[in-house]
Amino acid sequence: MATQTTAPARGASQPRGNAPAPGVGRLSLRRRLTNHAMTIFVTLAFLIALVPLVSLLWTAVSNGLRSFSWEFLTTDMTGVFGDMTSGGARHAIIGTLLITLAATIISVPIGLLAAVYLVEYGRGPLARALTFFVDVMTGIPSIVAGLFAFALFTLLLGPAYRAGIMGAAALAVLMIPVVVRSTEEMLRLVPNELREASYALGVPKWRTIVKVVLRTSLPGIVTGVMLSIARIIGETAPLLLTVGLVTMVNTNLFEGRMATLPVFAYRQYQQGGTGIDRAWAAALTLILIVMALNLIARLISRRFSTASR
Repeated sequence: MATQTTAPARGASQPRGNAPAPGVGRLSLRRRLTNHAMTIFVTLAFLIALVPLVSLLWTAVSNGLRSFSWEFLTTDMTGVFGDMTSGGARHAIIGTLLITLAATIISVPIGLLAAVYLVEYGRGPLARALTFFVDVMTGIPSIVAGLFAFALFTLLLGPAYRAGIMGAAALAVLMIPVVVRSTEEMLRLVPNELREASYALGVPKWRTIVKVVLRTSLPGIVTGVMLSIARIIGETAPLLLTVGLVTMVNTNLFEGRMATLPVFAYRQYQQGGTGIDRAWAAALTLILIVMALNLIARLISRRFSTASR
């Protein structure tokens, strides 16, 4: 028996497959409004965060340019006293670079090896204890690091000993936890597939870490090191306690006091008069050094980035 199909009545409404369900239009409108509102909120938060940064830079540049010159960068404070307008920060610039370099040499190998241990080997109570102490060290005040270095060298070499290496040791205490944390995060971002592929080829673990893991994460590690340098290069309290201040250049890290830009700026501002202009010029010089170091870090990261190869 043949079946008969009944045609739809004339004028009856046909279902439309593309028609939105009830309420979808209102939901889409609400999502668009929410998206616009959050975009405006995030933009306003960004602009508010820029206000103190731009204000700080403007103040440092406008005040620092009064005394900032080639003479300021190439002379020291030997024979300068009272309201004399001569004198510069050459000794403080050299001291800052040397002490920061020494602190980097001390802290980067320690922090790098500690991060490799935590990511690649660390298991059990030792790894948990190391993580705990790194977290504690991240938040210690800078003066505590200065007291630690002062007490250490006083016990070893006597209370009269002052040298740039004391300041480098104090800054290294502040720098190590930052290096450990940043390096640890970069190493964890390396995909495990790269490690497994290396192991499948018969490469030992230590060589896999050196040639694959560290090489892949090198741009991030360099950025973390630069962040840690920016963290310590402007510290004043530990350097004021350990290395003090002199008026001439001292390039020996193991003998005699050394001048640094933060302590130099502090002392000059404390003196008042023309010293205030020199203090602002020293602050501007410190900002320029940090900017130069960050540019160097970006060039190194781009040179060794896996995306550029």
